Amino acid sequence: MPQRDWNETYASDDLPWDTGRPDPHLVELVTSGEVPAGRALEIGCGTGTNALWLASRGFEVVAVDVAPRAVERARAKAADSKGEVGFEVANVLTDPLPAGPFDFVFDRGCLHLFDEAAERARFAARVAEALSPKGLWASLVGSTEGPARDYGPPRRSAREIATAIEPSLEILELKAVQFDAKLPGPAAAWLCLSRRRAVPAQPSTRRD
Repeated sequence: MPQRDWNETYASDDLPWDTGRPDPHLVELVTSGEVPAGRALEIGCGTGTNALWLASRGFEVVAVDVAPRAVERARAKAADSKGEVGFEVANVLTDPLPAGPFDFVFDRGCLHLFDEAAERARFAARVAEALSPKGLWASLVGSTEGPARDYGPPRRSAREIATAIEPSLEILELKAVQFDAKLPGPAAAWLCLSRRRAVPAQPSTRRD
C-alpha cells in the first residue's frame, strides 16, 4: 500500500479505530483467563488505551507505534493513569523491538495494513522472535467476509492470514468477529490467536 503518514493521521484526529475504550475481544481474552497476566507487548498502540488497560489488569506492558504523535498522546494519557506502561516509537518491520521475551503480544489492526505477503510474513516472524516459549499473539485483522463497504479497515482473507503466520507460529484459533470502531456500519474482522511453535510447520501431505 502507499506509505501512509501516520503522524499526519494523528494530527488530523481522524481516528475511527480510537474509541477510547479497550478492545472488547482483548478484554474477553484476559477476563476469561485465556491470556494470563505477564509481560505484554502491544504493536500499533495508538493513543494507548489497550496498553493502559492491560497494565491495570496486572500486565507489565511495553507498547510501540510508528507515529511519534500517537506515542506522545499515549504518554500523556499514561500520566493520568494508574497503570505503568513504557511507550516507544518503532516500526515493527525495520526497527529493533523492545527487549523480550513477552508472554503476550497484541495488535489491533496492524497486520492487515500490509498489502504485500512478504511484509505480512515478516510481521509474523518479528512477533515470533519477541514471544516467550509459551507466549501468545492475538491479532485483530480486517476480514474479506461481509458485504462490500467503502469504509473501515483493509480486508484480508483467512488464507492470507494463515500464509503469513503458519511458517513462524502455530494458529490456535481464527474466529470471525466485528471491529469495535467509530464507523458508518459494521466491519467484519478475524481474531487470530497464535503461539510460539514447539516444532516447525510440516509440509502439506501429498498423496502419490
